[in-house]
Amino acid sequence: MPEAAAPAARQGTVLAFDFGEKRIGVAVGEPLLQQAHPLTVIHAHASAERFAAIAALIAEWQPTHLVVGMPGTADGSPHALAPRCTRFANQLHGRFGLPVSLADERLTSVEAEARLRETGHNARSAKAHLDAVAAQLILQTYFDSESQNRHAQATSS
Repeated sequence: MPEAAAPAARQGTVLAFDFGEKRIGVAVGEPLLQQAHPLTVIHAHASAERFAAIAALIAEWQPTHLVVGMPGTADGSPHALAPRCTRFANQLHGRFGLPVSLADERLTSVEAEARLRETGHNARSAKAHLDAVAAQLILQTYFDSESQNRHAQATSS
């Protein structure tokens, strides 16, 4: 079952997913370093192909935790894709038995586009990397939120 709030600090690799109906962006990071990096984009449309690609990534990276971006609108109301993202998170947990957290992904695609433009990508070349960079931003948001939660807990003790 996905966790809505960031849990306590974890050891090991974390994979994050920017779920989309056409593509899934993937990022990787280490909680100890608090840094996320874009990894790849899964282009498979069929569910079996998507989960086979994810299984290969899990076998390669051996993550201890997964994070799925949860879309929302600018005003904070649920996005139309939110139920599909929750279902995807539940499927990840069920298939791979790893803890899964949900992380706010509002405006990550917009920020990812801006970052790619800053690094010299035009609209066409940026598209190939957009979802992986969005997943990176989702994972960085998760790490930052987890760090803030630990800090708040430490100061309230």
